[in-house]
Amino acid sequence: MRSRNLLFPICSTLIVWIVLLVSPGWAATATVKDGNTIQLGEVTYRLDGIDAPELDQTCIDDQADPWACGIDAREQLKKLIGGRSVRCDDLGPDKIFKKRHVGLCTVEGETASLNQELVRAGFALDFEPSAKGRFLGDEAGARDARLGLWKGCFVAGAEFRVGKKDGTLFGGACRTDRDRQIREALFPEDIAAPSGCSIKGKFAVRARVTGDVGIYHLRACPSYPAITQPDRWFCSEDDAEAAGFRRAFNCRAKGSK
Repeated sequence: MRSRNLLFPICSTLIVWIVLLVSPGWAATATVKDGNTIQLGEVTYRLDGIDAPELDQTCIDDQADPWACGIDAREQLKKLIGGRSVRCDDLGPDKIFKKRHVGLCTVEGETASLNQELVRAGFALDFEPSAKGRFLGDEAGARDARLGLWKGCFVAGAEFRVGKKDGTLFGGACRTDRDRQIREALFPEDIAAPSGCSIKGKFAVRARVTGDVGIYHLRACPSYPAITQPDRWFCSEDDAEAAGFRRAFNCRAKGSK
């Protein structure tokens, strides 16, 4: 009888460890896709309640020079993780892109979420009604200290994604007397392709009939060479579709590059 009692706590401990190891959201390492998207195992999470620059987005720095802020936002997220384990509270499928989930993600050993840390560092904005402004205080602190994006001039990622060139400008280096020049720099005609991102996206009115904002073209598409000035660059078809773009009808089956 005594041996059975001794086995019970041992078995209970093993069960707890097994549950922790197989629970969704835990991973030894996280793959950072962009400034507010990470992948843990087979699940891709968009960080809830924040909006970081898109990977191909350009901002203006405090010297009034163009700055690849989308890439820097991704690098900031990598730095915050620092190779440590990450856990995401899964808040369900993304309303915009069902293949992706929404999460509140935390690094091992930290109390603040990555969502909050990015806003505090000035590399993301408080975003979305579902968050109920939980990071507005962090945003105000970063803005007042001119951290990250706030040291220069930028548009919100949400407005960049739909090509809204007349949207609100944010940051300490925004000058009303240079408004036109700043907007031209934020939405350049020859947008630079991030490394490894070869999918071209173009905003298109005809795509909006089906609820999309534009069309993306793969290298295998006959239309690809003709797109000499893409509005967006994407690293994968999932990234393009998450941004509201549909594949060109003359492309091969999904998965072709």
